[in-house]
Amino acid sequence: MKTLYFITTNRNKFEEAREILQPLVVEQIPLEIPELQGTPAFIVQEKVLAACNKLQKPCFVEDVALCCNAWQGLPGPYIKDFEQRIRAEGIWRMLKDFEDKTCKAAALIGYCEPGNEPRIFEGTVEGEIVEPRGTEGFGFDPIFLPKGFQQTYAEMGIGEKNKISHRRKALEQFKEWLRHEHATA
Repeated sequence: MKTLYFITTNRNKFEEAREILQPLVVEQIPLEIPELQGTPAFIVQEKVLAACNKLQKPCFVEDVALCCNAWQGLPGPYIKDFEQRIRAEGIWRMLKDFEDKTCKAAALIGYCEPGNEPRIFEGTVEGEIVEPRGTEGFGFDPIFLPKGFQQTYAEMGIGEKNKISHRRKALEQFKEWLRHEHATA
C-alpha cells in the first residue's frame, strides 16, 4: 500500500489517525475544504470528492459528529462550530439543565480514488456529556464520558482514548477494507 493522504488541518486528528493506522504510512495535507451542511454521510462524501478532484490522488477525510439526544441529535456534524464558538465547557453549560445528557460520538471516514465513488466508514461510541474533566485531547474530549467508563476522553490520554474511540472504530474499518482491497488487487 502506498502513502495514504489524510486531508485535514487538524494536527490532533492527524496524529491519532497516524497512530491507529500503523503500519500504513499516512501523510497530512492541510487542505481547506468548505464546511457543508447536511447529514454526516453527505458532508464526508462531498468533502472527499472535493479533495480528490482537487489533488487528483487517493485521499481520505474525516468528519466528526456529537449527537446529543436531548437536542434531537444536535450539534451533530456542526460540532466544530460549537467548539470554536463556545468550547466544550459552553456545550456542557447549555446541556446541564437537561435531564437526558446521553449522546453519541461518531467519526466518518471518506476515502476516494480519482475516477471512483467514495467509500464511507463510520465508528460510533455511546456516552454522555459531563462537566469538563481532564486536560488531554482536544475538542469535546473533556465533556465526553464513554458509556461504561469512569474517565472522559480528556482524562484517558491519547493512548487509552485511541483504544476505544469513535475515530479508532472508523479507522479500523477503513484499514480492514484497505487490507482486503489490496490483498485481492
